[in-house]
Amino acid sequence: MKTEFIVSDMTCNHCVQTITQAVQTAAPGATVSTDLNTHRVVIESAAAAAVLQAAIADEGYDVQPA
Repeated sequence: MKTEFIVSDMTCNHCVQTITQAVQTAAPGATVSTDLNTHRVVIESAAAAAVLQAAIADEGYDVQPA
């Protein structure tokens, strides 16, 4: 299942790495794609959207459904 979020404060490659690691810890095997220009995070995973959103938020990011 594809889930998309807007992470308005994702501004650099360090942010991308942190978000990717958080998602993959919460949902092993998840595929994470990011676009720094649009602040969009696209996740391909069987995990529930709420679990993925919480994983990103727990790292301190403002994350909203796209």
